[in-house]
Amino acid sequence: MANQEANWYVVHTYSGYENKVATNLEKMVENHRLHDFIQEVKIPTERVIEVTNNKRKEIERKLFPGYVLVKMVMTDESWYIVRNTRGVTGFVGSSNKPIPLSQEEIDNLGVDLDTIDVDYAIGDNVKINEGPLAGYIGVVEGIDSEHQKVKLKVSMFGRETSAELDISGVTPV
Repeated sequence: MANQEANWYVVHTYSGYENKVATNLEKMVENHRLHDFIQEVKIPTERVIEVTNNKRKEIERKLFPGYVLVKMVMTDESWYIVRNTRGVTGFVGSSNKPIPLSQEEIDNLGVDLDTIDVDYAIGDNVKINEGPLAGYIGVVEGIDSEHQKVKLKVSMFGRETSAELDISGVTPV
C-alpha cells in the first residue's frame, strides 16, 4: 500500500442518489476500516443565488448529477466495496479498469462557483426597490452575474438614463 498513490475516480450513480451513495460509501469505509484505501468521497456542488420576488436565496446545486468523486487507492477490495455500494452503477472508464482523473481535471473541478439565477431577462421591465431611484421602472440592458449587478435604462424627467444596481435591488414587473 505504501508504494501506491491515491487517485480521484468518478463513480456513476443513479440520478438523485448521490448523497445516499456518498453516505453509504463512508459507512462502508468506516465499518471495514478502509480509510487508507478509500480516503475521500465528494459530490461537486456550486452555490447558486436565486432571486425571486425580491428575495435572495442561496442554494447548493450538484455540478454533475449522477456522479460522485472518490479518492482511493485502487485495489481489488476497494474497487469491490465502491462498485457494490447500493446506488452505484459503475466507475467512469472502461468496463474492467476505472480511469483516474488527471491533475488538470482535478484542478478544474476544485473551482468554487457562484452563479446567480434571476427571474428576469434582458429587455424585461423591472421595478427599482432601493437607492435614489427606488420606485422607478427600468428596462434591463445587461446582467453581470459575476459582479451581481444589473444594468438598466431608466426613463426620468423625459430622458433615458443608465443605471447599474445590485441584482437584488430590482424585481420584475
